[in-house]
Amino acid sequence: MDITILGIESSCDDTSAAVIRNTTLLSNVIASQEVHRKYGGVIPELASRAHQQNIIPVIDTAIKEAGISASEIDGIAFTRGPGLLGSLLVGVSFAKGLALSLDVPMMEINHLQGHIFSHFIDLPDRELPHPRFPFLCLLVSGGHSQIVLVKDYAEMEIIGTTIDDAAGEAFDKCAKVMGLPYPGGPVIDRLAKEGDPQRFKFAKPSVDGLDYSFSGLKTSFLYFLRDEMRDNPDFIEQNKADLCASLQSTIIDTLLNKLVKAAKQYDIDEIAIAGGVSANSGLRNAVAAEGRKRGWNTYLPEFKFTTDNAAMIAITGYFKYQRGEFAPMDIAPVSRIGDFSKTE
Repeated sequence: MDITILGIESSCDDTSAAVIRNTTLLSNVIASQEVHRKYGGVIPELASRAHQQNIIPVIDTAIKEAGISASEIDGIAFTRGPGLLGSLLVGVSFAKGLALSLDVPMMEINHLQGHIFSHFIDLPDRELPHPRFPFLCLLVSGGHSQIVLVKDYAEMEIIGTTIDDAAGEAFDKCAKVMGLPYPGGPVIDRLAKEGDPQRFKFAKPSVDGLDYSFSGLKTSFLYFLRDEMRDNPDFIEQNKADLCASLQSTIIDTLLNKLVKAAKQYDIDEIAIAGGVSANSGLRNAVAAEGRKRGWNTYLPEFKFTTDNAAMIAITGYFKYQRGEFAPMDIAPVSRIGDFSKTE
């Protein structure tokens, strides 16, 4: 029997709703919030207000684009966390009200788990390649940089994580230091294509095991610019492309070194990447190249599934629906991954 799931994502500054029938995506609607650009970062209060304005039209549009009626929805999946508490509250509250009105169950979704399971979405016109279990997923999303051992739909283990800043934070904070517009990651990616990645050398932190650290790189980059600008105030403008290319190369090398180490340690050749930073062209090319070199089967997400989107929430909800893992009506959103009542 077909299972139709409505997914709702509101963890940060994108309001998104998607409809999935089994594993096939029928619609995925995203309303982005431009209001944050002039502040150089997401303002939580403005984000939650924008979610309140967007959530009804976004969900209505997703249902219409899917070509279904609300009565055909079998379950509602929503992002419980991690994320901005006010933003999450909008999505969670709406999911509760809609689930009550339709008399259907709800599935709470860990936003990070959603990024991983975006690799199991199929499109109406074609099946996408899916990793085989067990596989390793390099999850680079906003404030998180993790290597996750995915053993099954219901079993995964974080085997490496950042002990301070994440890769995405390093991109955005270093971009801000250079005066680049927000969000800085995509701008660095674009400028890096025109620069020399070997021109400048920055600190590569040494952390035991499979964990990451990017705070040292951020500090190294800041001090390097400060010293150079003492002699040449136009240093950044004159070397912007090379700075971006060298910074990006350093971040990618750091990410890949631990990923290679994890693949060897666990003897796994099924390798995926996910999260917002997985849209970075340098990282995608580097993972693909490393895969060819080491005989990996590599899985790069479609660009539309790298950013925050409800399709990944809906597909994760589909797997939970099949297992009968339903959320109670008194469930509350959580801002931090450590606040989940159980390991996702």
